Amino acid sequence: MRAENVLQGTRTGAETMLDLLVLRAQQPTKVAATYKSGAEWRDITWGEVLERVKRLSAGLTASGVRPGDRVAIFAATSLQWVISDLAISASQAITVPIYGSNTPDECRYILNNSEAVALFVDNDESDGKQVGRLSRIRQRRAQCPQLKQIILFEGKASAPDEMLLEELIRRGEPPGKSTDAAFQARLAQIHADDPCCFIYTSGTTGDPKGVILTHGNWTYEAQTVSKVGLMLPGDSVMLFLPLAHSFAQVTKAAWLGMSFRMIFAESIEKLLGNLAETHPTILPSVPRVFEKVFNNVIASGSAAPGVKGSLFRWAFKLFDEYVEARKQGKEYSSLSFALAKRLVFHKVANTLRGRLGGKLRLFISGGAPLSTKIGFFFDLLGFKVLEGWGLTETSAATCCNLPDKIKIGTVGPAFPGTELRIASDGEILVRGPGVMKGYFKNPAATEEVLQPDGWFHTGDIGELDSDGYLKITDRKKDIIVTAGGKKVPPQNLENLLKTVPLVSQAMVYGDKRKYLTALICVSEEAARKLLAEKGISASDYSNLTKRPEIQAAVQVAIDHLNAEQPPYASLKKFALVDHEFSQESGELTPTLKVKRKVVIQRYRALLDGMYDEAID
Repeated sequence: MRAENVLQGTRTGAETMLDLLVLRAQQPTKVAATYKSGAEWRDITWGEVLERVKRLSAGLTASGVRPGDRVAIFAATSLQWVISDLAISASQAITVPIYGSNTPDECRYILNNSEAVALFVDNDESDGKQVGRLSRIRQRRAQCPQLKQIILFEGKASAPDEMLLEELIRRGEPPGKSTDAAFQARLAQIHADDPCCFIYTSGTTGDPKGVILTHGNWTYEAQTVSKVGLMLPGDSVMLFLPLAHSFAQVTKAAWLGMSFRMIFAESIEKLLGNLAETHPTILPSVPRVFEKVFNNVIASGSAAPGVKGSLFRWAFKLFDEYVEARKQGKEYSSLSFALAKRLVFHKVANTLRGRLGGKLRLFISGGAPLSTKIGFFFDLLGFKVLEGWGLTETSAATCCNLPDKIKIGTVGPAFPGTELRIASDGEILVRGPGVMKGYFKNPAATEEVLQPDGWFHTGDIGELDSDGYLKITDRKKDIIVTAGGKKVPPQNLENLLKTVPLVSQAMVYGDKRKYLTALICVSEEAARKLLAEKGISASDYSNLTKRPEIQAAVQVAIDHLNAEQPPYASLKKFALVDHEFSQESGELTPTLKVKRKVVIQRYRALLDGMYDEAID
């Protein structure tokens, strides 16, 4: 079937993301999204979204963008990001998302590797410790010879190859029948097997690779999310995740496929306030957000004075017993625990529900493993957290727990139409409509992971239960093999450590060593609070990590963890790093996963110092 049939309302299926947009716009007055403009939240309808995409795609075409060209977007998540993305597709080009937190060199690499001819940039506001995105691009502009145009969402152009978004739109044909005809003609040339975007992997072990994902990959995801009921047409979904990540992209695909209302958060820093103001029903999130909520609850509750604090600490000791029982598949009930639920956990749940907007019916967790303990915590409070799993190479969503059947500690069953297989070494293999076309300009890497018969080697280790629910145990490349030959998955220990309020990040180390060690970043807020209770202050983060009180508190947490591990999987030593890992310093990916290779190289001396002798 042809795309123009969709425009005329006669097509029964959708081959591309643009087909889905056109189908949504058949209800032109229905609210598509909500976004913040100035101090006000505003709605935009599907008819308005389609019209903006038409005008911008005409501008791109008029400015010289041709079928198959790559056009990058370097911006924070926003409505304009999505409209630009769809307009790139509607000009028959391919979107190349760049994380808003990427460094100048990371941007240069992606722009050159993808051979992008144009780039959208949102603004030049400073981002954490980095200068603004436009400044970062200007720093490396001379090293990107194939980049012809830089389009600014806002601000001021200061070079011949820079222009404002409004100017680009003016370059297109004026709105009317001629624009509509040209738009329809372009859509007619786009098919399911055509590349929609190149998403670059976050590069935890080396240079990122450009994953070629097609329109068919995304329409499959859109249709399947609808089939399994993760989201409903009447939902309001808050999106704060970076659109350079496949998790946010699958959320966008589901939005186009189901026509729920998307709410664009202003930023992750303003997420709590945005939730309270807009009252969404679903929040897709990464585990780091759940970890922060969990640790904040424990830190504030445990520090409460008098009877209130004592009651909280008593309740959470019972919670630990509850978690251990649940992990073993046992029921846990007692008069004490029933009292704890009524006096403590019920109040915690009500407080959280109010802070999260009051209407959240479920969370979707992805991007990294979620601690089982944290999963049980949210479940106890009455929140549904649907943990899912997938990779950029599988268009994100491959498995997910279902609203009516959640198995905490698993990532759920495979989506309909997707096959899973566990190889002899435990590696998870995936085959189905969500699997990528390959890596851009990297046939050797493609052949390494993608078999001719369609099976993709994920690099994750896992197992399937009798219901087909998948449990991820670790990354194949990350598994530590000690000098004694014992295999230890470090993620399990790291996730347990991150349930300690004092621990912000952790990396377990010990491959080919006699024992395991860990590098730990402490939470500055929690550490300062602990010292303040003892009447002690610290001048800066580095000084704070050297305090014996902090060292002792971390040791207590390590001892507690070791008591539940076999001897070969216990941590013999640890070291506190003098600053928190961050994206700006290159130690974390944009989804806040530790870059093991970078951290091991950077802290080689500190790691070697925890052993009798260095090992290369």
